[in-house]
Amino acid sequence: MLRPPTVARTVIQDARTPEPAVSRPMGSQGPTRSVSSRSPGRRARLAGAVLVAAMASSCANLSVKSDSATSGTFSSTARSFTFLSWDMPRPAIQVAHENASDTGLPNLQATSVKETDWGWFDWVLEIIGSRSASVRGTWGFTGE
Repeated sequence: MLRPPTVARTVIQDARTPEPAVSRPMGSQGPTRSVSSRSPGRRARLAGAVLVAAMASSCANLSVKSDSATSGTFSSTARSFTFLSWDMPRPAIQVAHENASDTGLPNLQATSVKETDWGWFDWVLEIIGSRSASVRGTWGFTGE
């Protein structure tokens, strides 16, 4: 008759906490700690770091269409994040203009420039929020 194998157990005491010893199977990796024993300050710092990393990035889009071999239209949009009146990485309108300019197209002319405007509620977005901007226009020579 075969017997099931027995598992030897060791007692592990974590020197950092006054908790009672934990009985764990031999060969396991160190003491365990419950999620609730982590400091709330550590979680807040981690959440803050993730939030800042997400806000530090910006989104931009550029579309260029040709109407002829020497002319066409463009559309550039951008989004930036604002924290305490600081636009990260730069103001959205500046990013949209720079993206259009970086194309190197000749005779670039903006015909429509729009930026988010929330009216009287805009002061809340200066604390923490998101800004978007759009620049549309033409490029090249039409022959006229």
